[in-house]
Amino acid sequence: MKLDQKQHIVAELHEKFAQSKVVIVTDYKGLDVAALTDLRRKLQEADVEYKVVKNTLMTRAAQDTDVDVIRDSFKGPTAIALSYDDPVAPAKLLTDFAKENEKFEIKIGVMDGKPLDLDGIEALSSLPSREVLLGQVLSAMNGVPTGMVRVLNAIPQQFVNVLQAISDQKEAA
Repeated sequence: MKLDQKQHIVAELHEKFAQSKVVIVTDYKGLDVAALTDLRRKLQEADVEYKVVKNTLMTRAAQDTDVDVIRDSFKGPTAIALSYDDPVAPAKLLTDFAKENEKFEIKIGVMDGKPLDLDGIEALSSLPSREVLLGQVLSAMNGVPTGMVRVLNAIPQQFVNVLQAISDQKEAA
């Protein structure tokens, strides 16, 4: 590979590292092409980028980004998953894939400049997706006005019930 190609790859990867919300480093050694293609397809459907780049180029691209804290993990066959929107999606997909394929290994990750070990990535994968969380927030926000309308509507209803009871008592007497 020529020097200008390497510089272009490093610059492009540096920009992707700077924009990403989460970066997860994996070891794909021992996987066959079909399994790796299946993983790439699943990640692409979730808007997650999965790249295999030389470790020296990744180390250079990581400088002055949040990924710099985990650059020592760029050893051996290394691929990275980058997500720009939803940090939960790649963690969920990669942990599920690792459970199905024993040879696939999640090494480490980084989110907001803080390294994530395997336990941290598994904890992240157990969170609901961004869409589900937004739905829960919207449901909670919608529940407050609905409850208030019900309470305000119950006051006149109870007043009418009291008047009806008084009327029924006077008729009976």
